[in-house]
Amino acid sequence: MGSKQIAQETFDDAVQENITEFEMDPEEAVREAVQQFESQGVDLSNIVKAVRPPASENGQRQKHQILLTLDSLGRAVAEQDVAELPEHLSSFAAQCKEQLAFRYLAGQNGAYPVVFSACQLAAGDRDLLLQAFSTLSALLDGQPDLLDAAGQELVLQSLRERREDAEMTLAGLRCVRHACLKHEQNRQDFVKGGILPLLTGAIIQHGDSAEVVRTAASALRVMTFDDDIRVPFGHAHDHAKMIVLENDGLRVLIEAAKAFTDNSGVLSELCATLSRLSVRNEFCQDIVDLGGLNFMVTLLADCMEHPDVVKQVLSAIRAVAGNDDVKDAIVDAGATDLIVLAISHHLGNPQICEQGCAALCMLALRKPENCSVIMEGGGALAALQAMKAHPREVAVQKQACMLIRNLVSRSRDFSQPILEMGAENLITEARAAHRDCDDVAKAALRDLGCKVELRELWTGQKGSLAQ
Repeated sequence: MGSKQIAQETFDDAVQENITEFEMDPEEAVREAVQQFESQGVDLSNIVKAVRPPASENGQRQKHQILLTLDSLGRAVAEQDVAELPEHLSSFAAQCKEQLAFRYLAGQNGAYPVVFSACQLAAGDRDLLLQAFSTLSALLDGQPDLLDAAGQELVLQSLRERREDAEMTLAGLRCVRHACLKHEQNRQDFVKGGILPLLTGAIIQHGDSAEVVRTAASALRVMTFDDDIRVPFGHAHDHAKMIVLENDGLRVLIEAAKAFTDNSGVLSELCATLSRLSVRNEFCQDIVDLGGLNFMVTLLADCMEHPDVVKQVLSAIRAVAGNDDVKDAIVDAGATDLIVLAISHHLGNPQICEQGCAALCMLALRKPENCSVIMEGGGALAALQAMKAHPREVAVQKQACMLIRNLVSRSRDFSQPILEMGAENLITEARAAHRDCDDVAKAALRDLGCKVELRELWTGQKGSLAQ
C-alpha cells in the first residue's frame, strides 16, 4: 500500500479528465485513475472510487452520493425535523458501513457535528436515539479522531442511564470500541470517565446476549492495546491491571463463557481478552483457578476446524504459560497434544504455526519434565514441519528455533533425535534467510551440539563489526 495521500478532489479531477480528454467510459476512467495513482505509490484507501455526477448547467460541481445524503441529514437536524430523521439516519449509516472511503469523505465534510446533534435531538425518543447511536458508531469506524469530549460524555451517559437496554448498550459499546482503536487519548479519557465498570457491568447485565458479551469483551481488550503510533508510551498495562483488580474482569469473562459453550465466536473473543489480561503471574494463576484453562482446552478440542478460534486459544495459552506453575497445569490438562495437533492440522496457516510453537516454547521453558511430554507428543517434529512449510515467515522460524532450544537446553538427550529430524539444516537456513532469527538460531544450534560459525567479521575499525 502506498504512503502518499491525495485529496478526493484530485482523484475526481483525474477521472473527469479521463472521460473528457480521453473519451473513456466512466468505469474505465475510474480504473485508469486508480491504476495511475497506485503506480505512483498513492494510498487510495480513503478515496471514493466512483464517478462524481457531472456539473450542473451553471457549472457548479456536484457531490458524491454520501455527501448528498449528509446534506439531507444536516437539513433535518437543523430544522429539528424529527419525523424525517429516521430515514436520513438510516440512509447515511448504510452508506458509511459500505466502505471506509465513504465515511472518510463524510467525516472530512462535517459529518460528526451533524450526527452528534442528531443524537442530542433524539434524546427523548428511545428508538430514534438507538438509530442515531448506530449511525455514530458507523461513522467512527476507522475514524476515532472525530470523537470529541462532548461525544465521549454522551456515550458514557447513555451507557450509564440505559444499562438495562441491551440494544442501546450494544450501540454504545460499538461507539467505544471504534473510538478507542488506535487512539490512546480516547482510551485514557474513557477510562477516566468510568468506562471499565460499564464494560464489565454490560457483560454481567446482558450475559445472555452473545453480541453484547462479545462486543464488551472486545472493547475491554482494545483498552489494553498499545497501537497508537503517535504516542510513545500508552497505559495498556495499567488498564489491564484496572480491569482485573478493580473490576473483577477475569471472573466476569470466565463466568460469561459458561453461557456460550456452543458459540465459538464469543468464546474466541473472551479468550483473546483473557490473553491480554495475563500481564502478571498471579493473574495467570487466577485464570486457572477460576476455570479459564479448562474452558480454553475444551474450546481448542471442540473447535479444531475453526482456525480463528484455534489461533486465539493458542495465544491465550501462550500468555498464561508465563507463570511456571500454570505451565504444569496446562500440561496436566493434556493441552500439549492438542497444540501439536493444531499445528499439524493447520500446517498451512502461519499464524497458527507461530502461536502453536510459541505456546510449546513457553511450556518447555525451565521445565525438563514438560519437554519430555512435548517430545513424546511430537512437538519438535511439528515445529520443524512448520519451519519447512513457512520458510519466509520470520515469526514461525523464530518461535520454532526458540522451542528447539528450550527442548534441549536442559535435556541434552533430545539433541540427537531432533537432529535426526533434520533440524540443523532448517535452523541454518532460517539463520541465513532472516536477520531477526540469527541470535535464536545460533543458540538453538549451539545447544543442539552443532558447530556454529559466527557471521560477524572484524572490519579493522574500532568498535565496528560487519555482518
